[in-house]
Amino acid sequence: MDKSMQKYLDKAEVLIEALPYIQRFNRKVIVVKYGGSAMVDEELKKQVIEDVTLLKLVGFKPIIVHGGGKEISRWVSKVGMEPKFINGLRVTDEPTMELAEMVLGKVNKELVQLVQGLGVRAIGLSGKDGGLLKVTKKYSGGEDIGFVGEVQDVNAQILWDLLEKDFLPIVCPIGLDDRFQTYNINADDAACAIARAMNAEKLAFLTDIEGVYKDPKDPETLISELQISEARGLMEDGYIGGGMLPKLNNCIDAIENGVSRVHILDGRIPHCLLLEIFTNKGIGTAILKDGEEMYSAK
Repeated sequence: MDKSMQKYLDKAEVLIEALPYIQRFNRKVIVVKYGGSAMVDEELKKQVIEDVTLLKLVGFKPIIVHGGGKEISRWVSKVGMEPKFINGLRVTDEPTMELAEMVLGKVNKELVQLVQGLGVRAIGLSGKDGGLLKVTKKYSGGEDIGFVGEVQDVNAQILWDLLEKDFLPIVCPIGLDDRFQTYNINADDAACAIARAMNAEKLAFLTDIEGVYKDPKDPETLISELQISEARGLMEDGYIGGGMLPKLNNCIDAIENGVSRVHILDGRIPHCLLLEIFTNKGIGTAILKDGEEMYSAK
């Protein structure tokens, strides 16, 4: 057999490998938390949107929840303001809140434009719209960090209506409290709350790391499958620190509240979403319930 024919057969193999996953997850909700370098690099941004669009076209019901921290920091510096952080969380005073909402709105519509350009109907909405995300004020270790919100309630009906009408919802993490005050929401928190409210089959975090490591200094210790009890053990034994700690807590919380699987992926790898979801051995870390096997499409 010549090499060119083998190349086409290899492509066919890839499609056949994806088939059971397409069958299993057809009509299922997947929430994609989109952030990090994949939002800044134009080529990566295009590839992520291609991935999500493909998921939609093969029968998934994707919802994108996006961040914009790097872009907000860029604009904060641009206008001569000093970004402040407490315990890794951005302190959001009134001028920063105004800027954050403006920047996130701009990012939101750029993503809508990219999806529409690929022939899929998208609707960008803020957590303010229709009371999608209701929040209370969030504190960090008892410290006031300004207009940062903790999601208390998700009006999932809005998202179900959009999915039913064949739209791809793209959510900007801004919410309102009971007094209709605007709050910025950590995008991981917003994605988790939406995944729980939608009983999502999958929640995928696109990050700037390859996944969860047993030893963060040793890339050989990447964990491809992690059950909840193992994740708790790693945290208790001090293996997990920094920004991964709240992310892993979010993952556990999501699974305990009805989300079937959570994936932590390196958004810097082209088409990481497709590789994790449609291949027998994914590329990031998959977090699942105790006693459950991950890489089975049955």
